[in-house]
Amino acid sequence: MKRWTLRSLTVQTTLFFALISCLVVSALGLYLYSSAKHALEVRADYTLVGRVDRFRNLLHDLYNVRQMEERPAIFESMLGNERDVRIFQRMGEDPFIQVNPDHMPPPSMTPVPVGHELTIESLHPGTRADGIRVRWVSALAKIGDQGGVVKITAAYVMTQESQMLAAYRLRVMGAIVLAVLLSTLMGFMLLKRGLKPLGIMSRRAARITPSNLTLRLPENDAPSELLQLATACNAMLDRLQAGYEHLSQFSADLAHEIRTPVNILMGQTQVALGQSRSHAEYEQLLESNLEELTRLAHIVENILFLSRTDHDTTAVDRQPLDLSDEMEKIADYFEGLAQERDMYFDVAATGTAHANAIMWRRAVNNLVINAIRHGEAGTCIRLRAEAEPSGATVTVENHGQPLSQNEIDRMFRRFYRGDKSRTRYTESNGLGLAIVTAIMAIHGGSADARAFDDGRIRFCLKFPTST
Repeated sequence: MKRWTLRSLTVQTTLFFALISCLVVSALGLYLYSSAKHALEVRADYTLVGRVDRFRNLLHDLYNVRQMEERPAIFESMLGNERDVRIFQRMGEDPFIQVNPDHMPPPSMTPVPVGHELTIESLHPGTRADGIRVRWVSALAKIGDQGGVVKITAAYVMTQESQMLAAYRLRVMGAIVLAVLLSTLMGFMLLKRGLKPLGIMSRRAARITPSNLTLRLPENDAPSELLQLATACNAMLDRLQAGYEHLSQFSADLAHEIRTPVNILMGQTQVALGQSRSHAEYEQLLESNLEELTRLAHIVENILFLSRTDHDTTAVDRQPLDLSDEMEKIADYFEGLAQERDMYFDVAATGTAHANAIMWRRAVNNLVINAIRHGEAGTCIRLRAEAEPSGATVTVENHGQPLSQNEIDRMFRRFYRGDKSRTRYTESNGLGLAIVTAIMAIHGGSADARAFDDGRIRFCLKFPTST
């Protein structure tokens, strides 16, 4: 059973969604409540102005104030709200009609003169002791044509409106709570459903092990938001699978390569220890063991070099190298080995290369050794080098058995060796051309080879110009 915690993406997103929903719905509820409150207040203001205007019209139709005093009930009940204030008085006298249930003192107001229109701007704000809104107004009214002037003081107390707003406020708060709960629940369910493909990808990724690297994350049914992630992860798995297979093959080849000299050392030593040997026999055994140990040391040195180049991303120190001088030195150094196979060099080089001297010489040396090892006896090995604005190019060409381009490309793999008949003159551990490739990668250059139908094989190294 899955446990939901605050660290869960679904829970965190749901909580944020609930917070946003609460803010949005609360803002909407507040807006609706404020709009309703404003509408009720405006309605109450117009009601008060209308009724006071009606008082003024009724008073104008009377002949004198006595008629009003004789029928006060008509004016006492005209505002409709039992909490409203109605005060009628002659100027400078006590009120002859006074309805003020809550005994609220009128604020200081200047009465609207006779003949002036009564508007909302004529109203004065106020509040009752319990905070309920009250609107006051004062106006002068003329009784008949010569009946005198009466001061009208009236107030509208919003008791009913306050009750309505209180009930509406509770409804709004309940709607907010209900909306937030529903949106939170629906958001959680939608997120759980929307993140289902991520769970499928997670379960698929958990099944990927070193023994099962062929599995990939699903891309066909993945949403567009996860498709890029799935594609990137699958590309990463492709690289990991290739690297793992390469490492496995490299480990197997390394074990096989080291096993041969170790078995030879063990076999020769066991034979020597089987019975007493002469001084010359022990000396011959030691010489043979030294050859095998030298071969082991050479393998270890090459492997360490390849390991460093695989993980070393630092720039190498470069220096200008005279191509003509360097190629002549290499030809002179390997001249004796080439003569043993009745082979000779044809050298042509011009210009200057910018590279690490030790690595440059090692790369070219490996190509020359490869040409001598696999070339046909009595053939020429052509060494060419030239400098261009984009960099220097070095080629080593020899004649050998016709090979396909696919076989040529496989030569750059680690521990690759061709037909054993082609390696009878010199021992090879299959790392020479792999080291060449590593050196060129360090320099930012390239190494490739091309096979021709007449048996020629041309290796080409391209060193870029130092930047």
